[in-house]
Amino acid sequence: MKILVLGAGVAGVACAYYLWKDGHEVTVLERNPGVALETSFANGGQLSYSYVAPLASPSVIPKIPPWLLRRDSPLKFVPELDVEQWRWILAFLAACNQRQADLTTQRLLRLAFYSRSLMHELIRAQPLHFDYVQNGKLVVHTNRESFESAKRLLDYQRSLGAEQEALDADATVEREPALTDMRPRIAGSIYTASEDAGDCFKFCNELTRLMTTGPNPVTYRFGVEIRRLLPMGDRLMGVETGNGVFEADRYVLALGTSAPALVKPLGIRLPVYPLKGYSLSLPVTDESGAPRISVTDFKRKVVYARLGNELRVAGMADIAGRHAEIDTVRVGQLVEEVRNAFPRATDFSRLEPWCGMRPATPKGTPVLGATSFRNLLLDAGHGALGFTLAAGTGRVVADLVAGREPRVPLEGFRLGD
Repeated sequence: MKILVLGAGVAGVACAYYLWKDGHEVTVLERNPGVALETSFANGGQLSYSYVAPLASPSVIPKIPPWLLRRDSPLKFVPELDVEQWRWILAFLAACNQRQADLTTQRLLRLAFYSRSLMHELIRAQPLHFDYVQNGKLVVHTNRESFESAKRLLDYQRSLGAEQEALDADATVEREPALTDMRPRIAGSIYTASEDAGDCFKFCNELTRLMTTGPNPVTYRFGVEIRRLLPMGDRLMGVETGNGVFEADRYVLALGTSAPALVKPLGIRLPVYPLKGYSLSLPVTDESGAPRISVTDFKRKVVYARLGNELRVAGMADIAGRHAEIDTVRVGQLVEEVRNAFPRATDFSRLEPWCGMRPATPKGTPVLGATSFRNLLLDAGHGALGFTLAAGTGRVVADLVAGREPRVPLEGFRLGD
């Protein structure tokens, strides 16, 4: 079958891989000159399979007012005359209830564990070089109340198959000695041994190398600007681009934050809105001061991942329009977070700041599978979990194309759920 994948971020690349493995003739269209050059380029680096609880939860509601009043808060909101922004916010607030948060966590854990098994299977089968490491993860709490709440969530996640343990401050520093400077502020942490880390950009390029050098190679068309989808009845007849019309038997939309505008003329409303995040790639100059285990500062919503000789630091969630422009104030705030957590780890004069637009849904679940058009499928809305979930969502879409029953139930992930 001839299949067109729209988008070469990690979701599109992973989907193309599983379609290729099934023997399809796959072409990937991408506006950039290479793969993973937007949201997948310099993300947090954590493959966070057991820590997928959505941002939309009851605990976030009382935090929103103080967050909005602080310049250095993890969340920044810049209101715009954009109906979709306000519609997304209202849907997000509606999802901030315990029943929905528990249901979303359950669904995301199931998908994440499936994605982990696929990633491990892939790594065992193929020599992929992307600074991959199975190093575990510490979610560090500096507030006693939030730590106690995390321990209650731990019990719930254990019932769903997550293997985690609660550590006090001393045990946290014993597990990751680089946290010594942060020790006076630590209330405790949740440790998950099964978490991984890797460079998403390198992963996408390695997977692309694999697909383009093997039999029945995948075709990548870079520098192709997609203008519109061309419908005919209940099917698509093609994709109009700046390089002409591309036709296929099936089409997979994996365009991140660009996806909603593309399907809107078809009468499809995709509830995806960009949450801008920032990252720093810092050279490790003091091994004793840099973490080996992935670390998340729960209160500040900042993640740290060791990628080879670099420390990747990522955080912030800016609801501030659709433009991927770096806010130097936010970068400065992220630098201060690193100084407070790991002051001896790096040379702060050698910053590599970056920002990306996370394609987020209000509930925190990606949108997968069928649309009202029989040959158009969705693989969109992964939010901050693109790297974590991409293998799983890619395989789910490939299963749907092949007429196989996906290993993960689609309830909660379908358009309109």
